[in-house]
Amino acid sequence: MARVVVVTSRYRRSPLALAVLALLVERPLHPYGVLALLKQWGKGDVININQRATVYKTVTRLAEAGLIAVRHTERDAQYPERTLYELTSSGRQVLHEWMAEMLVGGDREYPEFPAALSFIMLLTPDQALPLLDERRQGVARRVAELTAGIAQAHRASPGLPSVSVLEFRYLLAMAQAELAWVTQTVDDLKSKRLDWADAQLRSFADAHTPRLD
Repeated sequence: MARVVVVTSRYRRSPLALAVLALLVERPLHPYGVLALLKQWGKGDVININQRATVYKTVTRLAEAGLIAVRHTERDAQYPERTLYELTSSGRQVLHEWMAEMLVGGDREYPEFPAALSFIMLLTPDQALPLLDERRQGVARRVAELTAGIAQAHRASPGLPSVSVLEFRYLLAMAQAELAWVTQTVDDLKSKRLDWADAQLRSFADAHTPRLD
């Protein structure tokens, strides 16, 4: 049986670091080329590429970790000096390890919305209702944008393999599920099926909170 060698990287994985390694599988690129491709392929929906400097820092740190290496430096009178990076053998193995770990999951994520929901009782139902209704409208717009984006991608590239837009289908499914939940919660608030009062909450808390002294 072949022995499986596991590479231990000093670099902590991230969606952006994964993207850089993945793009370098095909050919060497300079950091600006990485950023341009991520934008061209619409990866800003799943990877934070708002800060150009973040992409450059990620490339530098991956190089320091030995996961990518300088291929050569291009010099052209019309453009600034640009350094092309290529994937190392360690980088290729770490890429596959990260893919497996991130697809299987296990690490907890802590998004803001559930955190705020856990303390929504600090607001009154009348205060919470317009805020959740505003979120409902935003999620509805997001659903419409994703639906239109997927349709546009297929129109622009007939025969586009479904795997090419898999992340956008996932985002759409998640947005649709959230829209259904938020819509139901807004309806429950409007009809008073979901209701609370400060006195009721305090009474419950006093009866069920252990003494800390």
